[in-house]
Amino acid sequence: MGVRLPLYPPFDQQFSIVNRQLIIGVGQSQSTRSVITARVTVHVEVNINNLSEVLQEAEILVTDLELQPHFDQAYTKERTRVEIKGFRKGKAPLAMVKKLYGEAIEQNVLDSVANDFYRKAMDERAIRPIGQPAMVDMDYRRGESFRFRIQYEIRPEIPLKKYKGIFVEKPIHAVSDQELEGEILRLQRMNGTTSAVSSVGDPEHFVTCDVQELDPTGTPLIGRKGKDVRFYLADESLSQTIREALAKAETGGRYRARFTPGEDDQKTPMDVDLTVTKIEKVDLAPFDDALAVKVTNGKTSSADEFRKAMRTDLEKYWAEWSERKLGEAIVADIVGSHNFPVPESLIGSLLDSYVEDIKSRQKDRKLPKDFDGEKFRHDSRDLAAWQAKWMLLKQRIAEEEKLAVSDNEISVLADEEAGRIGIDRERVREYYLRSESARERLLSRKIMAFLVANAKVTEKVVEAPAG
Repeated sequence: MGVRLPLYPPFDQQFSIVNRQLIIGVGQSQSTRSVITARVTVHVEVNINNLSEVLQEAEILVTDLELQPHFDQAYTKERTRVEIKGFRKGKAPLAMVKKLYGEAIEQNVLDSVANDFYRKAMDERAIRPIGQPAMVDMDYRRGESFRFRIQYEIRPEIPLKKYKGIFVEKPIHAVSDQELEGEILRLQRMNGTTSAVSSVGDPEHFVTCDVQELDPTGTPLIGRKGKDVRFYLADESLSQTIREALAKAETGGRYRARFTPGEDDQKTPMDVDLTVTKIEKVDLAPFDDALAVKVTNGKTSSADEFRKAMRTDLEKYWAEWSERKLGEAIVADIVGSHNFPVPESLIGSLLDSYVEDIKSRQKDRKLPKDFDGEKFRHDSRDLAAWQAKWMLLKQRIAEEEKLAVSDNEISVLADEEAGRIGIDRERVREYYLRSESARERLLSRKIMAFLVANAKVTEKVVEAPAG
């Protein structure tokens, strides 16, 4: 999971009176504890104060002379809407509108005025805030001046440490005949049939039980009974003790088992009474030409051809897994060797993206009723901070190495995607050329390719990881 950020977006976001975070860009920082004083024009004074490595405050003083053009525009706009006795709607003299409603009109546009001067100050200093700025103070003295303070986050200065020549191991897994046969057996089970029997003869059986949890003395625990729990004895993830207890089970029989639920050895063992209500024998589908045609939708026509295709697919899977693990190892090394503060708005945006991802995986596109948002954000914060760190480091490395994505590279990606999904190439190309996410995706690939090419890689043969 992750979030895509434009490197340098336009300042088209207004500040918020509350410190609500929304990622809109990546910024430049100034040296800590310094104060920058300058004038946007002769009538506007701007002080930039560094509150931390990632937090700045802009204090801006605007004189009445600079405010008047903004107010005049607001008076004229409001004039078309006000109704004053003796005049048709929108036809009252401007002077009368200003006299009756001028102060209220001015107060209503102060937020917009502050945003305009804030954006101009940021643009002139090439400061690129991260997140939505927050108004922390506002002092308007009619006919004199408007002073306000806005706080915003920036990208921290990141002195790059070692990111080239990293020593890292690349896991390599060779597909074995046993692994291939295991995949074939899985397909045979998925496409097999079941038939009711009275007893278990081998692991290829489903056993349905009523499961009663017992206390240490063997007494049934009230309210701790499950009905029609189905166990597949050939499932390697099934507890060994349950598998052994039901190895010779018969319909109507009762069997006792003790096991530790889950994979945590610290959990307390559980005693259960298993009453068998149903037994089904699994009849494996034969691995033949018919199965090959069925499973591949006709892409292969024989069992031998299917077997070769399966090996090719497995080898491709493990090759991609190997590259992914190599990349993860390089990234972990780089992130671990850099220590710098991460803007809270960036962490918050990533946490928001995690929540949205959970929503998107629900049928109704809503969070589950028992979803604890506060706990989820707390538990996910370390991951978000880590990912935010890597995002900032990627951008810093791209700057240092002058890595960028050309329009031609975007077009090549668009052509590949168009062929894959069957959409007109020109339409996809036009969309991708406008898409910041596509450009970011290609830039991430380019950065990773650069890091891999400059790493000291040692290959290590490994067994297939469990699960």
